[in-house]
Amino acid sequence: MISYEPLWNTLKEKQISQYTLINKYHISTGTLDAFRKGSNVTLNTLHDLCMILDCDIQDVVTFRPEK
Repeated sequence: MISYEPLWNTLKEKQISQYTLINKYHISTGTLDAFRKGSNVTLNTLHDLCMILDCDIQDVVTFRPEK
């Protein structure tokens, strides 16, 4: 199972709001909604977010095997 919980922690740690992602970095509301719902996002989107946040992929997403 893919979890984007690390993303929300990273945003809080770096004091970056969803509003800032949308208006300053042009991340779409649909993309943020996909993160909130745990939906699929592209590797390009994850890459862009890591570049914006100056972080590693594990600071945005984690994989938990389903039992």
